[in-house]
Amino acid sequence: MTPSTSIAAPMNKSIPPHFPKLADQLNTPITIGGKTISNRLWLAPMAGLTHSAFRQVLAHYGSCGLAFTEMCSAKAVPTENPKISPVFRWHKWELPSLVCQLAGSTPDELVIAAERVEREGFFGVDINMGCSARGMIKREAGAALLKTPEKAVAVVKAVRKAVSIPVFVKFRTGWSKEIGPAVDLAKELEAAGADCLVFHPRVSPDKRTRPPIIDHIRFIKEAVSIPVFGNGNVTTQHHCHDMLATTGCDGVSVGRMAIARPWLFAQWTAGYMPDDTIFQDYVLRLATALEQEFDPIRGLKRFRMFIPYFAANFQFGHSLLATFSTAKTMDDVRRLAKEHIRPDMDLNQSPNMNLYNL
Repeated sequence: MTPSTSIAAPMNKSIPPHFPKLADQLNTPITIGGKTISNRLWLAPMAGLTHSAFRQVLAHYGSCGLAFTEMCSAKAVPTENPKISPVFRWHKWELPSLVCQLAGSTPDELVIAAERVEREGFFGVDINMGCSARGMIKREAGAALLKTPEKAVAVVKAVRKAVSIPVFVKFRTGWSKEIGPAVDLAKELEAAGADCLVFHPRVSPDKRTRPPIIDHIRFIKEAVSIPVFGNGNVTTQHHCHDMLATTGCDGVSVGRMAIARPWLFAQWTAGYMPDDTIFQDYVLRLATALEQEFDPIRGLKRFRMFIPYFAANFQFGHSLLATFSTAKTMDDVRRLAKEHIRPDMDLNQSPNMNLYNL
């Protein structure tokens, strides 16, 4: 059965004064590469986190305009079997609003992978130019492409020529803090055929130890005519509103906070107000989805990647993280959720960054 894609809920008196304006902005449809998307609040791609199990839970809460897979290797995708692949897998009901993110280093490998993505029926393909993990840089993929802008442009040009679906590029500022090279690259990516840019305003070596320079999104937006989405440290409606208002970007891509609270899409676009059982409900749903999608060892590994973001919601999150780290099975996870996630737990308005940045 296809999960619900929307949540209708009454407006609540505690909704911030700027909420109606924010919701109006986010709910304005946008056209990317000839395809229309219902809203402008998207799920960012995150390795090991935005997998098929998480997206299944996300769809239950609803209202995400466009979702992105976790990072898929362009070399692996052409021969991957979705029935057994832990990364290149999806449900058919997702495809009309799901973009596959690819990481690769050459036009040839990215073209073959993008053609497979198009054949499978994805909404679009996203080229990763933001990941700066050591292995990714060693393979000259991800943020390494920003070191050689001509290669980055060649990749986009080749993929654009090969497929008819929308082509997205997610990229960072680059390898120095100067915004000029990123602005120049944005113009070249547009000329090469990119349909939408998702910009994370941090230098590539920064492992989120410093805040993103949000105003730099404005320079990218002003440099091109294609849509530009902002990304980076959006944890509240206020942050979302400010990113839109101060940069003029066309929408917002949310990463870590979406893992912490996947109902935020319905909360920020439709006024949904979760009750105090939502956190336990989330963990129980995710445990079941992980059990369905992955073998026990891989499912538990994915849960351990998730739990720091979830625990960052709470004032005593370190204790909760330690508690869940003892789980050896999904039955343990469910038992611990029922025993330790209570309605009266003190929440942080924004996540605890000591946990959020693990």
